[in-house]
Amino acid sequence: MIERRDLPPVGRVVATEQKPATPHQFHFWTANETSIGIGAIVRVEEEEESGKGEVGRVVYGVVTDGFAYSDLATPLHDVVGAEGDPARAAENPTVRQEIRLWTAAVLRQRPEEPLQPVPLGRVHVASDADVAQALRMDAYLGGAQPTAIPVGLYTSGGLEAPVYLDADFLLGPEAAHLNISGVSGLATKTSAVEFLLASIFQHFPPHKGRIAAVCFNVKGPDLCFLDQPGSLEDEDRRRYERLGVAAQPFDKVRYYAPFKADGVNLNTLRTHPDLVADVEPLVWGLREVLDYAEVLLNRDDIDAKADAFIDFLSDRVVDKPFEDGFGGAHRVLTFADLERLFRSIFDGLELAGRSDTWRTHHIATIRKVRNRLSNISTRCKGLVTDDGPSNDLPWGRFEDRAVYVVDVANVDPLGQDLVFARVVSKLREHLERRDLGVEAVAVFVDELNKYAPGDGPETYVKKMLLDISERGRYLGLVLFGAEQFRSQVHRRVVGNAGTMVFGRMDSDELATPGYQVLSPAVKSKLATLPIGELMVRHPHFTQPIFVRFPRPAVLRGRDGVERFPPAADLPFEDAVVRQLVKLDRRVRPNLVKDLIAERREEDVRRALAQTRQTRPQEALAHFKKELGGRVAPAGVPARESVPPLNPISDEPY
Repeated sequence: MIERRDLPPVGRVVATEQKPATPHQFHFWTANETSIGIGAIVRVEEEEESGKGEVGRVVYGVVTDGFAYSDLATPLHDVVGAEGDPARAAENPTVRQEIRLWTAAVLRQRPEEPLQPVPLGRVHVASDADVAQALRMDAYLGGAQPTAIPVGLYTSGGLEAPVYLDADFLLGPEAAHLNISGVSGLATKTSAVEFLLASIFQHFPPHKGRIAAVCFNVKGPDLCFLDQPGSLEDEDRRRYERLGVAAQPFDKVRYYAPFKADGVNLNTLRTHPDLVADVEPLVWGLREVLDYAEVLLNRDDIDAKADAFIDFLSDRVVDKPFEDGFGGAHRVLTFADLERLFRSIFDGLELAGRSDTWRTHHIATIRKVRNRLSNISTRCKGLVTDDGPSNDLPWGRFEDRAVYVVDVANVDPLGQDLVFARVVSKLREHLERRDLGVEAVAVFVDELNKYAPGDGPETYVKKMLLDISERGRYLGLVLFGAEQFRSQVHRRVVGNAGTMVFGRMDSDELATPGYQVLSPAVKSKLATLPIGELMVRHPHFTQPIFVRFPRPAVLRGRDGVERFPPAADLPFEDAVVRQLVKLDRRVRPNLVKDLIAERREEDVRRALAQTRQTRPQEALAHFKKELGGRVAPAGVPARESVPPLNPISDEPY
């Protein structure tokens, strides 16, 4: 038996012919002045007939709706009683009786079996222990290997209790993935993910191994200052302490951003002199891009023949000794090398008089692929390099509890698709081989409405998101997705998310079929949620629960831009100096400027990329070696003068 609580009851279950108590729903009444409200968790106790005050069945429920009743049959009776004057209604000699009736959904019953209708017992406000029992958190809060992750505070009925998620159901392998919806700016989607990542890093169970996060920054400066402390109020600090989470920014944050079109200035808002040194360039070459040509090429233009030719280039040509069949030997490593190969093929076919086929591939197919590939380095200039080595994420060397931020906010949509597709594919490949450096990775992707819409063509990115949501949990690859309108995201992407989080929602969105399971009162609360409050659905919770979370301890994007305003683009020489100084602080700017004076920019960029990839101890010496000696311009030989002819006669003509 369960011991009776000392607190007095706040209500009592009532069942009528019209509103009976069922195993999944019940109704109870309270006094007019009560702390009960929508979202409150209550405990129903059935008193046994032994007379000893022992408690029998216990039912936990969450309030989903509320009603106020009086003894009026119709509103007309009240109008007649006040003689049609609302001001005189209070002068009635007798005050009509009013009651408060609440509807609650069952969260849990004890004992679990046999499952029975809710008894007509006393109703109490839930305590901390009741919240843990009602939400089945007792299954993962204790034991030899607890897996509890704090997500927020349940605050209702004058009670404040921590709410925990199960790491096995949030990060796999039982279930996985998190989806968060809400209107832009008011739902605090990014803030919620930042707090949850901090909570995961601090409470991830040791027996589950190591974990990291990869975040794609697709909007302004949202994720550009995760390593900088933000301002917190005393109430926020109290909530952090209550949840057992340290209020501090992330210790390990690695930033990656492509270059701008000039190839030396980073395309990010984190360019303040105090912060830009922590940003690594993200630069890819032919090898990295060709593997994901399907992302970049228009499916209306590229057919099976073009796909076959791209596969031929990838398997037989790139990074291998190759003869073009016309006497030329090639080793294709860059887009520039590939262009020379194409030129050699076209010239060879023209000279040979065969202008239709090369290696079973039609000349029209070759020209089409050449045009599409040559456009990639132009449209994605700064991310895709024509020549020179690439600079990528540290595959195989991911650190435990580290956040890797890939800033593509200012990148062309084509480049964003390429970055997303390649990074996620590489994560999956390394997790399959178990050589990434960590056992689990949480991938945060905002704007799922764009990347995985419910309608539209089947893009490579959408197929990849579907693959992660359906099979990623077995690998430790977990998707944390966010969007404004959940109803417009692909059904299988949101449907496979084990944990759902909702911020403030738009009324039109709440009218869509996906929210029919919510009561009108819960929908009304969702439409008016304050910043910092969320509704959480989790496999252990049989009903949605409202929680509050503290403000993230990191600097918000807008505040970060004000505190660390982005610097203007540097001239080419100064930008090269900054890149070398980041590799070796002993580098003297004047020596670098003298070294690159009157050099071609493409040669300087190539030498800088080789130095950045090698990371030698003597950066300037290595850069000078890669740059090569200065080639003196060939002088024009002096033209020998021709002596005049001997005159034949003295005649002037």
